[in-house]
Amino acid sequence: MIEAEFGILYFLQSIHTPWLDVVMKNITHLGDSGIFWILTGLVLFCFKKTRKMGFCVLLSLAGGLLIGNILLKNLVARDRPCWIDPAVQLLIENPGDFSFPSGHTMASFEAAVSIFLYNRRWGVAALVLAALIAFSRLYLFVHFPSDVLTGLVLGVVIALAVHKGVEWLVRQKKEKNGDAE
Repeated sequence: MIEAEFGILYFLQSIHTPWLDVVMKNITHLGDSGIFWILTGLVLFCFKKTRKMGFCVLLSLAGGLLIGNILLKNLVARDRPCWIDPAVQLLIENPGDFSFPSGHTMASFEAAVSIFLYNRRWGVAALVLAALIAFSRLYLFVHFPSDVLTGLVLGVVIALAVHKGVEWLVRQKKEKNGDAE
């Protein structure tokens, strides 16, 4: 399987162009440490109309940090493709943490799905950005396709679970308040 994954990564290396290199570097930096998504969640949380959406974004990001970046990355301890084949010149700084799962991808899909579940129009834009960030991790040779795919799946699952939990709590609160009246 690793040969097939390297085949995909080497193909992506063959399509590099100077302008695409710049675009992919800038896109991938939007996912650095989840800062863009954290700020998005904080901004959404500041307004009553989008508070629940912002809360779900932030809670999903916290869940992904624990599950993906702290637990799975260290448990699986998978080397990055750029560590295995250092002959490929990186366009970004060589990441110091393990490869599996892709934290950039996971955080991006946690946030994008959380947004989509409350606002389809904003969510579609966020999903497009999440997909571009995920692709950039492959293009830049810092993740295997299975890292990115797993990050995507985990991000979606975490966001759906958080959404379901938050909506359940809101219903419980409404029922409790309705019973008291």
